[in-house]
Amino acid sequence: MTGSSSHPLNQAEITLSHIAFLNIPGHGHVNPTLPVVTELVERGHRVTYAVDPGFADVVERVGATAVAYPTTLPTDDREWPTGMAAAMRLFLAEAKSVLPVLEAAYADDRPDVVVYDIGAWTARLLAGRWGVPAIQFSPTFVAYEGWEEDMGDLIDDEVRAFYAELDEWLAAEGVTIPARTYVGHPDRAVVSIARAFQPHAESVHPKYTFVGPCLGDRSFQGSWEPVDDRPVLLISFGSAYTNEPGIYRACFEAFGDLDWHVVMNIGKVVDPAELGEPPANTELHRWLPQLEILSHAKAFITHCGMGGTMEGLYHGVPMIGLPVIGEQVMNALRLVELGVGRHVPRDEVTAEGLRAAVLELADDPDVAERLAAIKAEIRAAGGTPAAADVIESMLA
Repeated sequence: MTGSSSHPLNQAEITLSHIAFLNIPGHGHVNPTLPVVTELVERGHRVTYAVDPGFADVVERVGATAVAYPTTLPTDDREWPTGMAAAMRLFLAEAKSVLPVLEAAYADDRPDVVVYDIGAWTARLLAGRWGVPAIQFSPTFVAYEGWEEDMGDLIDDEVRAFYAELDEWLAAEGVTIPARTYVGHPDRAVVSIARAFQPHAESVHPKYTFVGPCLGDRSFQGSWEPVDDRPVLLISFGSAYTNEPGIYRACFEAFGDLDWHVVMNIGKVVDPAELGEPPANTELHRWLPQLEILSHAKAFITHCGMGGTMEGLYHGVPMIGLPVIGEQVMNALRLVELGVGRHVPRDEVTAEGLRAAVLELADDPDVAERLAAIKAEIRAAGGTPAAADVIESMLA
């Protein structure tokens, strides 16, 4: 998953450089970049990584130097707002808070290229001031021709008012790029999702390079092995939106008498005693090595965060999506469109419905065939080395 690839540039043309990653403190945003950091460090580059202190150990473990800043964004199990404008206001508040910290941190150590997350709104501004290229690292869907029109229902008066507010801030900071372009249309981008998963991929601009999920060594998360040859069902809602005791109990009822090995992540909030005694075939965890378990799984019940969704597709696992916020809903619906998943709104969860969805997906040969095709595309896209190649191309 990591390791050198055949580079599109002659290595003699690439100067070993200082590459700065700017990100936000979310597992779904940080995790996809970590193998790429390792790859770049192994190629001889120096990498700094601006992120909240809670991720400092993680980024330093893969070879970067952490540039810590105190975040204003929700972390751990604090939930994000579900409204688009409310979420975007959080990103703007973060940008305003982070900007002076990063300006000071990099004042005497300017990078040669900036790699930035879709939520790191200081990045293009700073890259412009430093006179260096900026490349977006997108762990989710990107714009395609007609995207704004298709998203029209989401662009309400509150969102339009927010864009006006963002335009004001950008102008005050000397940025002439319109707000919608600034946040939604980068100059260059690496996209760490499967091209097949991107809606209207045929009309996405070539400046976006789909490399597929960037996966690497996760041994620091621990290990997991199946205890026998029973099918494995993974149930995990990531690090947020895990306060769902009713859903966990429904899973006990749905799968307790099934001859499967059920592995369930309940997060940090729920008290296991509140759930009652788990069935004999079920193991509970506060946190688990998800990627490792997915390599053995026959089905996956998930909140459909993009990171976990890509990990499921990478391993060819059918998914039952129980999403909460907008992107998760879009991911669940996309799985349905591709014929490899089911969407179950959380307020419609029943034990009977979950059991039926899992068994139907797991036993359907057409689902298996479609998953195999997506898995093959992902493996051919290049992943981590391909992402590093694109970043290095900005240095030539």
